[in-house]
Amino acid sequence: MRRSVVLLALALMSCGKTLDELSKDQRKVDWAAANVYPADYRRELIAYLRTYLNDPTGIREAAISEPALKPIGVGDRYVVCVRFNPKRSGGGYAGPKDHLVIYAGGKLERYLETAGESCKDVAYAAFPELEALTR
Repeated sequence: MRRSVVLLALALMSCGKTLDELSKDQRKVDWAAANVYPADYRRELIAYLRTYLNDPTGIREAAISEPALKPIGVGDRYVVCVRFNPKRSGGGYAGPKDHLVIYAGGKLERYLETAGESCKDVAYAAFPELEALTR
């Protein structure tokens, strides 16, 4: 078995690429393969925020963007920008804030509290489902 692995490594090196280059190429291929359009992005985000937010009720000014491919990590990922004004623990409102949601394999992968430049020029549409959240 060990001999097979060594022979395979030598054969691959003779093709002009090192194992590190091959693994980088494979990572890029795997990364790109995970770019599946998130068809249920709204419903999935609502389910996540219902459990993530301390008080998911009374959200105001909710808006969401359509999924778009943006550079994340070693390649592109579908991302969604969501903006809303959550209720503070004292009952007041903090003001609207942009958040970034990253999808891989068509599923929510990461939710980021701050969107940075990623949501700078996106087109938002009303997100009434988020404003109607209950516990």
